[in-house]
This record gives sequence, structure tokens and C-alpha cells, in this order.
Amino acid sequence: MIEHPPVIEKRPEWEARYKDFLANYEATGETDWKIYARPRNKQRPSGPGVDLSQSRLLFITSAGAYLPNIQEPFDAENDLGDHSLRVIPSSTELSALAYAHTHYDHAMVNADPQTLVPLVHLREMVQEGIIGELSPSFISFSGYLPDAGRVVDETIPAMLKVAKEEQVRAALLVPA
Repeated sequence: MIEHPPVIEKRPEWEARYKDFLANYEATGETDWKIYARPRNKQRPSGPGVDLSQSRLLFITSAGAYLPNIQEPFDAENDLGDHSLRVIPSSTELSALAYAHTHYDHAMVNADPQTLVPLVHLREMVQEGIIGELSPSFISFSGYLPDAGRVVDETIPAMLKVAKEEQVRAALLVPA
């Protein structure tokens, strides 16, 4: 069995620094990024590669994409982030998506949604045999998530649940 490094190295130390950030936020109502400690890993998780041409691929985006006619938008104004996911059919037309994420400039994704949701390119790669198939759904989340502990404990397990349900062998994350 392959032993992987922890997702957050030195997590107790990071959590202690994050608690200082939270205490300041609770006291002032402001997100002071000067005292926020980003997790800093020295090792990267790795594992065996897969043959994409023989694999089902799960696409994941942190663009905050959602289907406005049937899904609630992400809580983009939450200073501590929205850790929920939106599971969206991979057959969705890009014009049907909206983006609830206030921590990036939407000019590019509005001009060409494929910059953050490259479903058309991925479908072409399936047709060309580069990717075996796309999973029936893709995952969208709002990438502004300052609590790395919650990402590890809540967001990633929710993504893994979808990945298992969709029976995928590979995933592609396009960050916003």
C-alpha cells in the first residue's frame, strides 16, 4: 500500500494559526489576510498514473458554477467561504451556467466559459480518444475556502463520494 503524505502538513500548527485569524475575524468582522497562515506543504501527494484513454474522468472546477434555474448559488459573500458542492450534468450547455464567486474577475469566464469550465474541449478529447469518457456529472465549488481543515474534512470527502458514485479513475481540477 502506498503511504501518502498528509493533505495539510503540520496541521495542528496550521490550525492554531488559523484560530488566531478566526479570533480576529470574530472580534473585528474583518478578514485580515496579513495574519492568515496558508498551509505550506513540502511534499506533494502522488500515486500511480492512469491511462486517460481508458479512464472515466471527473471534471472539477472551483469557479462557483451552478445551474441558476435549479440550484442555489454559492454563498459568495460569506467571509469564511461556502464549502458546499454543486453536481452538474456533464452534458450541460455552458450558456446554462451562472457563477457565484466574488474572488476572481469574471471577465474571462463571461467572455469564454471554457476558461474555467472546458466541457467542450473535454468532450472533443473523448471523441479523439484522448480521454475514455467523461463522468455523467461534474463538480463545481466556490474556490474561496480559507479554512483548509474544513476543505480536508468536508469538501474533499464530498468530492470523493461523487467520484465513487460516478466510478471515475481520474479527475481534472481547473481552479478559478
